[in-house]
Amino acid sequence: MADVLVVGGNGFIGSHLVDALDEAGHAVTAFDRFSSGAATFRSSRAVQLPGDFLSRSDLRTAVAGRDVVFHFLATTSPATAEADPTLDIRTNVTQSVELLSACADAGVGRVVFASTGGAIYGPQQRSGFAETDPALPVSPYGIGKLAIEHYLRYFRVKHGLHSTSLRISNPYGTRQHPNRKQGLIPIALRQIARGESVTRYGDGSMVRDYIYVDDLVRMIVPLAEVDPQHEVYNLGSGRGHSVREVLETIAAVTGRDVPVREIPTPSTFVDRVVLDVSRFDAEFGIRAPTSLEQGIAATWTDMLQEQR
Repeated sequence: MADVLVVGGNGFIGSHLVDALDEAGHAVTAFDRFSSGAATFRSSRAVQLPGDFLSRSDLRTAVAGRDVVFHFLATTSPATAEADPTLDIRTNVTQSVELLSACADAGVGRVVFASTGGAIYGPQQRSGFAETDPALPVSPYGIGKLAIEHYLRYFRVKHGLHSTSLRISNPYGTRQHPNRKQGLIPIALRQIARGESVTRYGDGSMVRDYIYVDDLVRMIVPLAEVDPQHEVYNLGSGRGHSVREVLETIAAVTGRDVPVREIPTPSTFVDRVVLDVSRFDAEFGIRAPTSLEQGIAATWTDMLQEQR
């Protein structure tokens, strides 16, 4: 079993990953600010390591002695990176390079990076995207993620630091913070719970690949034990759903009206993103079985319980 560090271990995906890695028998440390004072993961064995991602000394302390480092912390969202591209460069990109440098110096065995499976491919006339397709991002968020992927390659060649980039589609599920303004499903569910109209970009025809968070972390956990064959993997459901379909499913699950407020689609948004996950399936054989309806129902139930 591995000594594992999850950078961003108190976040949405990170907290689920901490629990899943712990259940698999690994020694897990969660590095995060823990600004709320409480852990969102459920594991009682995982070690909480409060620290600042923007601090070089905190990063170097955190990675010392680790076998695998999962980099699942992002200081920006697609919206905040769009509003201030330099913020993404100064925080996400620069500090990720600091993290990789610390890992190389500490002799970390492997880094697993949470990239993006949507924004990184950019607008191309394709029905789906494979890892071999060109990465042509037009948004600051996607450009930043691709830059970090390139730095992973640099540290692999220059310092022998093994790494894997995971191009994750649109994850959703429990513990996803709607106030971050990232993720159609949690934001829409929160708006419905408050009796508000749901904000929709365009006419609802945009297509995305949505993956339930439990399915996602089930795919990620084996990377703590196995040195993968490839440097990059798409992780998603492999199925596309339009925004209109998602809102219709939300209405059916919640039993509530979903009034829509339509706003213009940002020019940097990609119209259709569905990931080809055959590379990962062929190597690991792990599928994402949760249907959109099942995942939304679980997310809605958890949200209602939080409000009690």
